[in-house]
Amino acid sequence: MEMDATGKSRGQWIFHGEFDRTVGYLSDQKKILGFNPFCHSVEQLADENAYRWLFRVTDPQKNPFDVVFNVKQEDELLLEIPEEVAGISVEEFTEEMISEYTVGRKISWRHHPVGESFEDPKNYKFEGKATAEILLTPLAGARTMVDFDLRVDVRFILYPAFRIIPEQIIRSMTNAGMSFIMQTATNKMFQCISNDFGTVRQV
Repeated sequence: MEMDATGKSRGQWIFHGEFDRTVGYLSDQKKILGFNPFCHSVEQLADENAYRWLFRVTDPQKNPFDVVFNVKQEDELLLEIPEEVAGISVEEFTEEMISEYTVGRKISWRHHPVGESFEDPKNYKFEGKATAEILLTPLAGARTMVDFDLRVDVRFILYPAFRIIPEQIIRSMTNAGMSFIMQTATNKMFQCISNDFGTVRQV
């Protein structure tokens, strides 16, 4: 029996770290996902800013299964442009102007379709889709606000022991369980990141 499941995690943290340093740190998928207890590996793909994640998890009966995510990362600089320079193309801005008008940066993770399939249901290996937005805002005192919002969608095959449970109930249980696991892993990830910043405080 196939089952679609969705898990979500989100949170806000204040990094006691300068804005550009925090952006550079959180742009490094290999580094930050290395702190996720379920992430087995992060591999860079041939396409620019594209990665393959391998997550290894177990179900409530301790049966293992793998989930592969292909992810494309995009960065967007957020500017607040005053009226007196609104007619000037952003490409013509000097570095000083960009620095002055910058109010944040958004790092986005999007599902990155690839031609080959990695699913192998008989060996409990499945493909998932991950989307996330990481919004970074500079604060006074060399600090940075980080707003993290992640969603993953996975289609997998239930182990036989779960097939006797009504689908609506098992779907609700699965979504809630996935979200709980993801939120716990996200909190653990940011807790580990705090070792490199001295202080990372959850809001």
